[in-house]
Amino acid sequence: MIPFSPPRIDDKVIAEVTEALKSGWITTGPRTKQFEKNITAYCGCKTTVAVNSWTMGMQVLLNWWGIKEGDEVIIPAYTYCASANVIVHAGATPVMVDLNKEDFNLSVEKVKAAITPKTKAIMAVDISGFPADYDQLFELINTPEIISQFSASNELQEKLGRILLLSDSAHSFGAQLDGNRSGSLADISSFSFHAVKNLTTAEGGALCFNLPADFDHEAIYKEMCVKILHGQSKDALAKTQKGNWKYDVEEPGFKCNMTDLQAAIGLIELERYDENLARRKAIFDRYVSGFRSDNWAIEPTIVTDRKVSSYHLYLLRIDGASETQRDEIIREIFEQDVSVNVHFQPLPLLTAYKKRGYKMSDFPEAYNKFANEISLPVYFDLSDDQVDLVIDAVKQAVNKVLG
Repeated sequence: MIPFSPPRIDDKVIAEVTEALKSGWITTGPRTKQFEKNITAYCGCKTTVAVNSWTMGMQVLLNWWGIKEGDEVIIPAYTYCASANVIVHAGATPVMVDLNKEDFNLSVEKVKAAITPKTKAIMAVDISGFPADYDQLFELINTPEIISQFSASNELQEKLGRILLLSDSAHSFGAQLDGNRSGSLADISSFSFHAVKNLTTAEGGALCFNLPADFDHEAIYKEMCVKILHGQSKDALAKTQKGNWKYDVEEPGFKCNMTDLQAAIGLIELERYDENLARRKAIFDRYVSGFRSDNWAIEPTIVTDRKVSSYHLYLLRIDGASETQRDEIIREIFEQDVSVNVHFQPLPLLTAYKKRGYKMSDFPEAYNKFANEISLPVYFDLSDDQVDLVIDAVKQAVNKVLG
């Protein structure tokens, strides 16, 4: 069976985790702090805070920014539920918008139409690792018309003086827009280092801050480190200094710090990340070549003159297939011992959001893309021969179902 997306766990990773275990530091310690610095250097952002998941990182962030009941945050209808769940848990309302026709990213035109005086943030989502239109979104939220609608409710929001632009970068570590890497494309970005991601720490994530120059990013880093550790003024590493046991709890915070065991994996993964990207690109290229002659194959947008994907997910679409036919094609592919997936079920199809009044009919482009999409395996250890087996399995399945 060809799996869908196993993590790359080899002797180098095992050795680094073993060293972390032997060091005595298994919670937040020197490896986590180094990992944060390395991410900042790689992404080109101003500071990075490592956390235990994308979800909790974004949850803390929304709390810090003062997102609350009565506020609205704009997101695409086509994303994983976590993008919306954190907004709901903050007490705010997710405002969903439809997608571009040419890719899987949210439409800037639809965003503009959705902005109200209640809009506090826009969360763009880099589906499959292809960056959203951050340049256009920044241009939009800085126009006098949109700024005049903005209503700040705390000092942070007043200081920014406009809608906050967030990036759900769960898929896009290493992606680029105009030569700038993901993590530095929005005001604040949140990465996921879940087991299936390009760069993994088993579970984990990171917040990358890139706010305007008048924000003190060193102070933000210190404040976030307090918030992610129950509001505690000192972490375990700081308390190891002689006589430094005493600490305060500055606020009722969260508990979502990254551990050194997680960071040990991440340090190795980041050290060889360019090698990983090159292999993923080669797999994408092989898929492109393999389906080029098939008139039913709608291949994903991967590279443009300004954007480069992180090659996280290969979102193949089957032209003319209904949702039911797509599901049957997937079953046929699995019968050939090849694992595939679908990314994602749009939020209005899910019970949690359907019962909140969201309707799939309001987002036709999101449904059109979902209904015939199949995600193909992409991971470092996937061989060329296995890629060819995937291509053959997809072709056979499509021919069997569609004729």
